[in-house]
Amino acid sequence: MDRLTAMRVFTQVAASGSFSATADQLEMSRAMVTRCIGELEEWLDARLLQRTTRKVTLTDAGEQFLHRCQQILVLTDEVVEETASANNQLRGQLRLTCGASFGHAQMASAIADFQALHPQLKIDMNVSDTSINLVDARVDLAIRISNNPDPMLIARRLANCASVLVASPEYLKNFGKPTSPDSLVHHRCMTHSIAGKYLWQFTRAGETVKVEIKSHFSANETTVLLHASLAGGGISLQPTYLANAYIAAGKLAVLLPEWSVPELAINALYPSRRHLPAALRAFLDFLVMRFEKASW
Repeated sequence: MDRLTAMRVFTQVAASGSFSATADQLEMSRAMVTRCIGELEEWLDARLLQRTTRKVTLTDAGEQFLHRCQQILVLTDEVVEETASANNQLRGQLRLTCGASFGHAQMASAIADFQALHPQLKIDMNVSDTSINLVDARVDLAIRISNNPDPMLIARRLANCASVLVASPEYLKNFGKPTSPDSLVHHRCMTHSIAGKYLWQFTRAGETVKVEIKSHFSANETTVLLHASLAGGGISLQPTYLANAYIAAGKLAVLLPEWSVPELAINALYPSRRHLPAALRAFLDFLVMRFEKASW
């Protein structure tokens, strides 16, 4: 048994508290996880974990060994990265998390282009709009759209996120166009259930208007609202990175174009600047260059 692999398995079990979760996260069988832990305990002649039907916890020996494992794995990864950097190659795996709409519209193609440059690098992306603890989940990078990113994380701004008010030609044929922000109260509006569910804000030439929206359909994911708008279900606010292609194709029309809505920031978030892996540094630089001149 490769002891470095066994150490990685052990540190993941310690983080997740579960053999099954570790097996899923490391893409191996539960039997292999059990074998790794067993061989480490046999090698050290010490029990590392206390196992019950509900959870797995560290013994005193396990706590001490975990600290050493983490040191060894950090040093090993640094050596591998330095060697790979000398050969201009990136290896290993990056774990990312990203909201669904930006993941579908932008990140999937960005990752494909980055991996074309670095074919030996593996990338695993968790598509979710739910905030997670990056350290506990062993995630290297989160892409989040917010003007108030988590202050406990390092934030690198990738781009601005502008939004537009849209509806399908079918909807406009049946219900007409809103003529002002206030007239939206007479239309079928669809809203994000977390951001702007009841209140939309518009600005024009220094004038700001806030409109209380009577939402007839809300969802916690922007792409759902986009497709509902495409189907003629109503008016929604859409990020331009997602809607522009449909606007250009004539499938959606921009409403109240003289009014703007507040912009958000698209941020790359990561836990620490210390010991930043070479692959993560390269991917961050790639995303900054890709998105800084985005025309969404």
